[in-house]
Amino acid sequence: MKRIFLFLATNLAIVLVLSITLRVLGIEPYLTAQGLNPGSLLVFAAVMGMGGSFISLAISKWTAKRSVGAVVIENPRTPAEIWLVDTVRRQARQAGIGMPEVAIYDAPEVNAFATGMNKNNALVAVSTGLLQSMTKEEAEAVLGHEISHVANGDMVTLALIQGVVNTFVMFLSRVIGYLVDKVVFKTERGTGPAFFVTMIIAEIVLGVLASIIVMWFSRQREFRADRGGATLAGRQNMIAALQRLQRVHTAPLPEKLAAFGIAGGGAMDGIKRLFMTHPPLEERIAALQAAR
Repeated sequence: MKRIFLFLATNLAIVLVLSITLRVLGIEPYLTAQGLNPGSLLVFAAVMGMGGSFISLAISKWTAKRSVGAVVIENPRTPAEIWLVDTVRRQARQAGIGMPEVAIYDAPEVNAFATGMNKNNALVAVSTGLLQSMTKEEAEAVLGHEISHVANGDMVTLALIQGVVNTFVMFLSRVIGYLVDKVVFKTERGTGPAFFVTMIIAEIVLGVLASIIVMWFSRQREFRADRGGATLAGRQNMIAALQRLQRVHTAPLPEKLAAFGIAGGGAMDGIKRLFMTHPPLEERIAALQAAR
């Protein structure tokens, strides 16, 4: 319930901020008495699509901490905390990025994630289940995987891609709705119900198609992060970490963090495969084994 409330409240706040931004910028309505204004519509779609994506990224650390209850390690006390912070610091130095915040969240599932606005101001969090279930070598490989996500700028790139597809979805769905309303239903003055119904249907269909593009990129960056983890912690350790994930239970992270976790579920076939944030673990292991 807490996660759902946080998700709804965050998205409502983003929409409110962007609506105010449109007013401040003086953007005219894209539907006028003269018809559809493509220029105003494009600006509206860009502000809402790109703006929403990057605001979500900007507050991603704050959202992540509250959605999973992650506690940032300010002063390491236990041997596990000291090892965790020291390992992240060493890998961050190797990867050429600023020291991320390091956090632990209480969950029996084995998972970890990284997020943040830029590579020098990121957050790396691991579950208690991961620390309890993995060897230090395996956990080090997982941390290397997450540090590689940060060093590769995956969070920013994914936000950019999501923003671009959001913009096109919003723009095209309204154009389609307007054309159907005017050409098919021949509404002469203003817009009729057909515009709103068609727009909603088009936005859903285009949104599904757009998510296939975003998920494809998400899967490709997992292979690259695995290679990065292998470089930072050793290829055999990275393979062993992924093999461990095959044997343990990994519950999904909250929606906005799902693409940034180390684990992404098992294999899927057919259409379902197109919507996976992560490649199947066996494919990731095979890719590392074949790497030279």
